[in-house]
Amino acid sequence: MNTHTPHIRPIIRQLDEATANRIAAGEVVERPASAVKELVENALDAGASRIDITIEDGGRRLIRVVDDGCGMTADDLPLALSRHATSKIDGSDLLAIKSFGFRGEALPSLGAVGRLVITSRARGADAAQIAVTGGRVAPVRPAAGNPGTVVELRDLFFATPARLKFLRSDRAETQAVAETVRRLAMAEPFVGFTLTADGREIFRADAEQGELFGALATRLTRIMGADFIDNALPLDATRDGIALTGFAALPTYSRGAAVAQHVYVNGRPVRDKMLTGALRAGYMDVLAPGRHPAAVLYLSCDPQLVDVNVHPAKAEVRFRDPQAARGLVVSALRHAMAGAGHRASGTLGAAMADAFRPETPAPHHPHRTWQSVPPSTAAIRAAQEAQAPLLASGFAEASASARLEPATEAPADAPLGAARAQIHENYIIAQTADGLIIVDQHAAHERLVYERLKAQAASRSITTQALLIPEIVTLSEAEAALILSLAPDLAELGLVIEPFGPGAIAIREIPALLGRLDGAALIRDILDDLADQGVSDRLRGRIDAVLSSMACHGSVRSGRRMSADEMNALLREMERTPRSGQCNHGRPTWVRLGLSDIERLFGRKD
Repeated sequence: MNTHTPHIRPIIRQLDEATANRIAAGEVVERPASAVKELVENALDAGASRIDITIEDGGRRLIRVVDDGCGMTADDLPLALSRHATSKIDGSDLLAIKSFGFRGEALPSLGAVGRLVITSRARGADAAQIAVTGGRVAPVRPAAGNPGTVVELRDLFFATPARLKFLRSDRAETQAVAETVRRLAMAEPFVGFTLTADGREIFRADAEQGELFGALATRLTRIMGADFIDNALPLDATRDGIALTGFAALPTYSRGAAVAQHVYVNGRPVRDKMLTGALRAGYMDVLAPGRHPAAVLYLSCDPQLVDVNVHPAKAEVRFRDPQAARGLVVSALRHAMAGAGHRASGTLGAAMADAFRPETPAPHHPHRTWQSVPPSTAAIRAAQEAQAPLLASGFAEASASARLEPATEAPADAPLGAARAQIHENYIIAQTADGLIIVDQHAAHERLVYERLKAQAASRSITTQALLIPEIVTLSEAEAALILSLAPDLAELGLVIEPFGPGAIAIREIPALLGRLDGAALIRDILDDLADQGVSDRLRGRIDAVLSSMACHGSVRSGRRMSADEMNALLREMERTPRSGQCNHGRPTWVRLGLSDIERLFGRKD
């Protein structure tokens, strides 16, 4: 829509500095939590070892950040409030950024939309103070203060009252500030943080001691809880100049939303679509539908390999080689979970103990019946069709393991113990040195068969099935060029495509495992993934889904009686098999009840 009268040339005007700062504030300071983030990052850049944050009314009325960093002199203060003035970089190389801040926009933006007072003292110099209200800067004056800086922001958005209407309740804004402080504290274990809201301390994390990995574990225990660390796998991997450390929770310790996923690049908390997609891919076949992994990932690399100057809020980054970063995350996660073997979430034992506690029986409903949902006919047909063209012998071998070979008596120190009983013809009771284990025989064996089938499919390569009549898929020329650039990778998974004139491709061969396939829909799904995440695991996921279905129908069924030798053989194979702590659908295959928990249930132990 035109905003000027026709035939009248609009006049180009130079915006005054106050207006420019208010516009910049709209990008940098979205809400009180954004202001807190900028001020705390400034304190970290100043080398602070302790940062105290105070807010009132969710940050609307007051935000105060006190640090013991290097401080500023009286001559520095006016420059600190000038746009694009910064001590972090010299402007010669925008790729060599090692600090949180570098744009020189935060303080002038805050001063443009609120009442800002900065009191600072550099070591060996006198303290000084400067104030700015709605963009109007007052002269520097002497002040009293300890070494470091105190930034006090009052009446946020008073100069732009329309922004106040978009803020949420005081409680919601306080929660957002607390989450911001927690995210920053998770990356800086050697810095102490406190957050006080309306006179009440709501977060405290004292500076940790020791080496970095141990300090990070202790800090994460304080912030995310002991359960997370107790059920997390340590990560430590390097590829193509990028290092990955951190912790990833076991698949059986998952969440209903992506609220426990934290990613850092060179210490900077980011929300990067490519990295979160890599996190999902790492857990691709071990999580139940609707569940989300919990993980804290720290990626570090030479600043030349990553661009942090993508957005003023600095929450997005761009890697020079995004596939190297993604591949590192995916492979590290899968390697860690494979190394975890049969391990499952320890919180399941606590839930199990609670389930055993006496409670009022639920009312009996004589007319209510419960039935298991039968597998879909499509899944059964896919499994049956897949057995003939591919992995026929492999499937037979894997299915044969349902007839478990006799095993010797289980050793006393075996992780999953020795089988003692089978109840309801589905659950194995095993005794360990310090408790008991309950195993879902069908879920456990399903994972064992699935892992064997995957290994066989990988070692023998994917068998393809040529189409009598190639399927032609019409796309835009850009989409056709993009999907054809991936043709070698798709061919390794059994999908062979060729160009078919401008803006079209021909599907010549498909993975034999998939039987009937809507090739056009698959190609468009892959393109959607590429547009959203820059990569697609769609085809690999479909192949794994068929293997999972085959494993489900080739494993020990519920209701089958098993001998002691067969049960012990299953336990030993679980101990040797990667990811056997959860079934193909992400559910746990076993739970543990400690001897102390059993004694507590019977009142033998307080």
